[in-house]
Amino acid sequence: MALKCGIIGITNIGKTTIFNCISKTKAQTSNFAFSASKSNLGIVNVPDKRLDEISKIEKPEKSIPATVEIVDIPGLAKGASQGEGIGNKFLDDIQRSDALIHVLRCFDDENLPHIEGSVNPVRDMEIVDLELQVKDLGMVERKLARMEKLVKTGDKDAKKAVEVLKKYIAHFEDFKNARSIDLADSEKEIVDDVYLLTDKPVVYVCNVDEASATSGNKYVEMVKDALKSETSEVLIIAGALEADISELETEEERKEFLEDAGLSEPGVNRMIRAAYDLLDLQSFLTAGPKECRAWTIKKGMNAQEAAGVIHSDLERGFIRAEVIKYDDYIALGSEKAVKDAGKMHLEGKKYIVQDGDIMFIRFNV
Repeated sequence: MALKCGIIGITNIGKTTIFNCISKTKAQTSNFAFSASKSNLGIVNVPDKRLDEISKIEKPEKSIPATVEIVDIPGLAKGASQGEGIGNKFLDDIQRSDALIHVLRCFDDENLPHIEGSVNPVRDMEIVDLELQVKDLGMVERKLARMEKLVKTGDKDAKKAVEVLKKYIAHFEDFKNARSIDLADSEKEIVDDVYLLTDKPVVYVCNVDEASATSGNKYVEMVKDALKSETSEVLIIAGALEADISELETEEERKEFLEDAGLSEPGVNRMIRAAYDLLDLQSFLTAGPKECRAWTIKKGMNAQEAAGVIHSDLERGFIRAEVIKYDDYIALGSEKAVKDAGKMHLEGKKYIVQDGDIMFIRFNV
């Protein structure tokens, strides 16, 4: 799908520790501000219990999960939009991301000094938001200047664009993010070519200490209170604890460690699934003795388009899709049993694929 989710936040908050928990590409961590000079890209497996359960039934030679690209973008600081730290470069990396995971430090640690001198996740969130808003403001102002020149030539579309761009400028000057502006979709389309940073969907991750892994702490409550008027999801992850879990060699050891911490699964699993959802992605499944696999598609894709994700020949020669619902497959225990029960559906090329559909593509090239 070639869509990326960027992990952002100010420096020294544990972003890279969390990134290392989910990525095979291990990035270097440090206690020093501005120690990172480049963003790190990781291809991350999307945890999916449905694929695990199907694989238990099929016992395939291999089982392949869906993946998502996660970019660990080094921490921002005040003045990033003016180049502080390595600010402008990292803001460009954020602009190239399709969705954002905003990590907030919600733990105390004397050995990890906070760049602002104290732990305050709401202040940190506002620092990052301001830098993104300043970057967005500059881009909108440049487009406004271009549109105002076109207005002088009598361009009616440019006149409408000027009105909308001025609304965005007022919104940013009021320290608000683009995603919260109240405009019609047709008006928002005017800034589509600007790729505003604060218009990207975001999930907030509160990085807490081990003792706060299950229920959070006062810092988490501060974040939730600050975001109560937004629809963005807030997750709690104990980064250092997750790092310890990720180093364990066996599934049994990881499960025991999680149970001792009062967790049912690693918090980073929820973060990966949240990123997948933010990117407007979902999975359909294929099952067989050689391979069980989760395939990544955009929500709303039809069966023919989904077939093309497997191979272009399947899309080109698409005849039909044989579709089994996951719950039916698990309840009845095999493809044959589902067919015998009349639960397999034959769907044409315009069928909108649902998350978790098990599909068998019939084609002829």
